[in-house]
Amino acid sequence: MTTPAVSPPPALPVVDRSHLDRAVQLVREVCRIPSVLGDEGPLAAFLAGVMRDSGFEGVELQPVLPERPNAIGEINFGAGRRVVLTGHMDTKPVSHGWTRSQPWSGDVIDDRVYGHGIMDMKAALVCQIVAMEALRDSGLPLRGSVAMAAVSDHMGDQAGSIAYFDNHRADLCVLGELTDNEICIGHRGRYYFDIVTLGRSAHTCHKHSAINANVLAAQAVLALDRSRLEPQLEPWVVELFGPETFIVPGRIFGGLPPGGPSMIPDECVIRVDCRPQPGVTVDDVRAEIDRCLEIARQADPRFYAEVTLADVKDGYLARPDDEVVRLMVDAVREVCGGAPRLVTENWLGDTASFGARVPTVIYGPGGPPVYCPDENLSIHEIHQATQVYAAFTALALSRDADPTHPTHTDPV
Repeated sequence: MTTPAVSPPPALPVVDRSHLDRAVQLVREVCRIPSVLGDEGPLAAFLAGVMRDSGFEGVELQPVLPERPNAIGEINFGAGRRVVLTGHMDTKPVSHGWTRSQPWSGDVIDDRVYGHGIMDMKAALVCQIVAMEALRDSGLPLRGSVAMAAVSDHMGDQAGSIAYFDNHRADLCVLGELTDNEICIGHRGRYYFDIVTLGRSAHTCHKHSAINANVLAAQAVLALDRSRLEPQLEPWVVELFGPETFIVPGRIFGGLPPGGPSMIPDECVIRVDCRPQPGVTVDDVRAEIDRCLEIARQADPRFYAEVTLADVKDGYLARPDDEVVRLMVDAVREVCGGAPRLVTENWLGDTASFGARVPTVIYGPGGPPVYCPDENLSIHEIHQATQVYAAFTALALSRDADPTHPTHTDPV
């Protein structure tokens, strides 16, 4: 849905021009700080510094992994519910082929900010912080608190989100993943299976004495690639996500590394990346993998493989009538007008690790294509996201909101 840029409505005067200008400037600055997975530390330090300088309370570099902390802070308006705005700092590696700008430039060209990872999701982190500043500066009658959690390791094991929500209370949450500034109520999960094909090694000169594990793996890869699993799901889930559970043979490891000796491999590992809709179980997917491996066995009677479940990340799905979704609908309507659209996504969010405990809605600037050369985001989208985050939080912490709203996450 494309919506016109508007000023914050008189009914909810949260964000002014100075906040919008600050959001764009800070987005440019974070684009200049590399934070590829494993190197989140410098960005965490910068964001913590921004919050500390702005007067946030409880600012901390929360330990997660060595040199890879979370950056956290909050603003309090008295007793009441606790709203968390969150997003990840880590990015994928830089793509080749940048020509109009450079990955770490933060350049503004034709009202668009250029930078690697700006959509996933450096801009959203800044918009959330500035929205909190605007809320504090608004003078609106509020109660409760709003917290910021910029987390590390999203593209790893989601250790940052796990560490934060295991240790901090949360009643409602907004995850700032890229949704093209539409309201996302859920995403698929991710199951990793490792299939190890086992053969018999030999010197290359003794080819006919060997069973090449890579050749066996090829049969499995072909069968897995042809998979079209369509499990039984509720019709409304199928309508949101589509009928197919995606099963893809991804990384493949077989044989000795380049530069060393050569021999016919007796082992090959296939990492199978599965993206199930909410409601699809590990057993459902494992049964489909076993079916594909039986096809491989029929194609080559020598086929033998062992299967291991390597990782499970659950999908997430809020209902359209959940309070957290209704608040976001109202916030988007306040800022943009019209009837906001509810969407779902096929990628995996940190809600895989905390969504079962904390009612969460997903909303953020930017959308496909992402992690491509000359990645950029419009200033309009930055403005809009900042306004919407502020409007959502103002509605959630309004004195008219229910002060007895139950806590969904207690510190351990």
